[in-house]
Amino acid sequence: MTLEEANRLAAVIDAIGTDALGPAIDALLRAKLAFEMSCGYLFKFNQHALLVHNGYNDSVSERTLNAYVRGGYLLDPFYVACVNEHPGGLWRMSELAPDSFYASGFSISKDIHPCVSSDYGTSVEEVGFIIALRPQVAVVYSLMRNLSSGSFSEDDMQVLAAMAPVLASVLGQHCRLRYADYLRDAPAEGGVLEDAFVEILQGQLTETQRYIAKLLLQGHSNASIARQLNISDGTVKVHKHNIYQRLEISTNAELFRLFIDYLAKA
Repeated sequence: MTLEEANRLAAVIDAIGTDALGPAIDALLRAKLAFEMSCGYLFKFNQHALLVHNGYNDSVSERTLNAYVRGGYLLDPFYVACVNEHPGGLWRMSELAPDSFYASGFSISKDIHPCVSSDYGTSVEEVGFIIALRPQVAVVYSLMRNLSSGSFSEDDMQVLAAMAPVLASVLGQHCRLRYADYLRDAPAEGGVLEDAFVEILQGQLTETQRYIAKLLLQGHSNASIARQLNISDGTVKVHKHNIYQRLEISTNAELFRLFIDYLAKA
């Protein structure tokens, strides 16, 4: 380790528990590879997300960030991975995303997804460190690179993976210091449906229908839902028909619009 690297690492350690931590981590990693944006979120099942580091560099509107932390995060593959206790470490968004995620309303919506293009699909590649703090509670620190700059290479991923133990220790200590109240109460074990989804879906659906609607919103195809619930594709189609009928809609896009309208009223 060079003196310069040691100084950057020391700056990270000194920043634990302060607002300077995110920028210090960014500086440490930017010395190793290029990226345009970064962010850090604290996720807890059935609780609003907390933005613990804003490295979007003023490229994301306050309105979009507010909508994301109010409920947009519920559709984020990193949040879903955290509350389902996915193994920690470094992950590409594409490794966590459901099979139809990149055609989902969340993936292409500037209203609630901080990093989308003005056209179709995401404008960035996102990779993130998942750091579990307790069951269904984790902090995620993400790096984003504009697709025009090229995706993160395997060499980049190896460089980042080598930093995982340091970031896990630093961010874990930071969150326990700064967000003790948020972390104090452990979420109820075994929960599969957040209160927000119950409210969004107007209480008109059965428990199974609400869960299927949640999976649809998160970007799962019929086949993916069938695998998760161990039912046939045909049964999923029947459930979807009944969901649409009860909610008086006819497409996934209209289901997503119900979600957006809920966030607007929140």
